[in-house]
Amino acid sequence: MASPTEVAAMRRALTFAARGPAGGANPQVGCVILDRAGGVVGEGWHRGAGTPHAEVDALARAAGAVRGGTAVVTLEPCTHTGRTGPCSQALIDAGIARVVVGASDPNPDAAGGASVLRAAGLDVEEHVLAEDAEALNRRWLHAVRTGRPFVTWKFAGTLDGRSAAADGSSRWITNAASRADVHARRAETGAVVVGTGTVLADDPHLTVRDADGRPVGRQPLRVVVGHTDIPAGARVLDNAAPTLHLRTRDPHEVLAALAAREVRHVWLEGGPTLAAAFLAAGAVDEVLAYVAPALLGAGASAVGDLGVRSIADVVRLDVTDVAVLDGDVRITAHPVLAPSGRHEKSTTTDAAAGTAAAPSTPPQVPAEVSA
Repeated sequence: MASPTEVAAMRRALTFAARGPAGGANPQVGCVILDRAGGVVGEGWHRGAGTPHAEVDALARAAGAVRGGTAVVTLEPCTHTGRTGPCSQALIDAGIARVVVGASDPNPDAAGGASVLRAAGLDVEEHVLAEDAEALNRRWLHAVRTGRPFVTWKFAGTLDGRSAAADGSSRWITNAASRADVHARRAETGAVVVGTGTVLADDPHLTVRDADGRPVGRQPLRVVVGHTDIPAGARVLDNAAPTLHLRTRDPHEVLAALAAREVRHVWLEGGPTLAAAFLAAGAVDEVLAYVAPALLGAGASAVGDLGVRSIADVVRLDVTDVAVLDGDVRITAHPVLAPSGRHEKSTTTDAAAGTAAAPSTPPQVPAEVSA
């Protein structure tokens, strides 16, 4: 059982882990090294692919004796040799006597560190503040466990559910505070996904920018889905961030292609047709809705036809958070799952395309995009 000192060290390790970049191929991990007396002698975190892992970072920064001490780490130490060596072996070589672990690592290429440590004679305590450790990396863990990226569908709309006016205009439905929040969250993703209809109608930039419109920090991959060619002068093709054009309308093909590129979190920001396709395919894990206190009365809805013909077939969402952003309301929710683990709503789908049954030429209307 973990001591109060070790639990406190785990909380501190979690705060360090959160400093690491979100949205990359690797998880956010923090580590605190305690000496024999329980004093903190080293702290560290993982700063992204190719950099030292949290355990190695903490050992390198240790300002005291680590031999015979305890390593408190938010994720099970890895056994994998890639761009860096295995953390489990680094702890063994440093003479650490005990390791306290938050969450287990489900990655088959890196898992098994706890067993390696025990085999080397170290005392290992697992699942300390496991819920907190899992929550920190919930999207990354989902991607590793399921083999596909975690998908957040973001949309902006009015109180009457419109994402654009009757003439197709949508800038700006929501306020500056909501758009800034979108950019902050977009920065924590691996890829921003829109359809060709949105690119043609709205010419979005799809980068992460500051209040003055300047690109900042790490830019997620820009992904355009659909068979239509992207105009040569489209802003999404500039050199501000990498862009990938996937000539498919099948959400499963999109996610498979992004998983192969080690994208762990997808930010779905296209129009109603693309949103409906992902929802019908059961490929939306989280919904982030920015609702403006405004009415349009006509225009495009936030999502296309889901095949719902009766209130009994409504797609239910479980709300997990509500916040007010200068008058706009941000709602975080996730689709309700049936006992089978599948999405409760069942729609007729095209087996070949993996999209909801819809008219042969659905309207390509963009949702509001924080360009």
